[in-house]
Amino acid sequence: MDLTPYWKTVMDTMQDGLLVVDDFGSIVAMNPAAEDLTGYAQSELVGRNCKVLNCTGCSIVGQGAGAKWCQLFVDGSVRAKRCTITNKDGLQVDVIKRASVLKDEHGQALGAVETLIDISELAKKEQEITDLRRTLRGQEDGRYGILGRSEAMQRLFDLVENVASSEAPVLIHGESGTGKELVARAIHQLGPRREEPFIKVNCAALNQSLLESELFGHVRGAFTGAERTRVGRFEAAHGGDIFLDEIGDVPLATQVKLLRVLENREIERVGDHQPIEVDVRIITATNQDLDSLIARGEFREDLFYRINVVPLNVPPLRRRLEDVPLIANHGIQRIALKSGKPISGVTPGAMERLLAYPWPGNVRELINAIEYAFVLCPGGLIAAEHLPPKIAGGLAAPAHRRGRPSLDRQHLVDVLRQCGGNQSQAARVLGVSRVTVWKRIKDYGINLRTDIV
Repeated sequence: MDLTPYWKTVMDTMQDGLLVVDDFGSIVAMNPAAEDLTGYAQSELVGRNCKVLNCTGCSIVGQGAGAKWCQLFVDGSVRAKRCTITNKDGLQVDVIKRASVLKDEHGQALGAVETLIDISELAKKEQEITDLRRTLRGQEDGRYGILGRSEAMQRLFDLVENVASSEAPVLIHGESGTGKELVARAIHQLGPRREEPFIKVNCAALNQSLLESELFGHVRGAFTGAERTRVGRFEAAHGGDIFLDEIGDVPLATQVKLLRVLENREIERVGDHQPIEVDVRIITATNQDLDSLIARGEFREDLFYRINVVPLNVPPLRRRLEDVPLIANHGIQRIALKSGKPISGVTPGAMERLLAYPWPGNVRELINAIEYAFVLCPGGLIAAEHLPPKIAGGLAAPAHRRGRPSLDRQHLVDVLRQCGGNQSQAARVLGVSRVTVWKRIKDYGINLRTDIV
């Protein structure tokens, strides 16, 4: 069957733009899809040079026919190249370009045929995602990962910038969940040691012997199980900054050794008496009242004065409630990106509840509340009923329980039910450890097979 009479019909019904050019780049034919794509009528483009489209995927020499005209005639084809063209209105259009050289029976180039696929919508979506990521990155990194527009936070930002250039020890005061580690990391990132290590140690997580080994290292045979020499965190931080979180939980015997590091800038590994010089800046943090610990003889006063050269106070969330909408929306955008769930914000009623709550767990508790709401909310806007019960009800936590997550039986059952009995996920929503969830399940006699159905 001779299909020659139908080629024009085939071209005209193609969904992709099609252009035919001669070996000098002059446009000799185009289809209706190319008219829609470029904005030009066929009568306006045929006979004109293809340079009018300003395609970013073309490498034009323009010094003669064929290979002397452009790189396409050298390569023979172009396969799925992403580029842009300029339409009649002067706007850029994102396209996928494919092209092949047309040759006669002697192998001489006659011209080329090009197809252009419009991917403007795809490019638009990609840009939206890029802008969203940039927005989130700006919120996370623009102020060193610390969110806040309140006057109290602006003062903190100014202090962080001023303190960063100093070599003096810094003590960060703040309740649990306020973001003390972020402040410490910001000081490091803005300081002269930014290219050197930033080492974090949670002093509350280890007993005395393990803490000293973690901080100062140990030699082989220093204690049972010490099968090889180990470098401590101070050595690892040499030249940089070391962040000692929960400094108030450091045992008195270890406090003496920390004082020696501050005074002499040297350490001794556990089981060894050979001093090792270390050059580190010490940043510490606590959620405790160190003055009270000193009065009770649980914290050395001389160490306190050495680490408290530059004190910084991170305000609790209840003292900067104007930052709650910013933090909540940031949390929603971040979790939505990760989960893919179509949740875009909160209702006015839900925001009213968020602003009425005292946030004993601070920013960490607010983010946990947003994660909880993501479990319950099917999409759209988070309503008051999607929030944790103690927040949705507008009830403040009792004074003796502030700073600790609410774990009454019904609340725990509700969370476990929404998490399908997954204790790890429930722990993340509640902001507690999995062990705590497991213990409460035992204490309350919760049957995971019958009580959470």
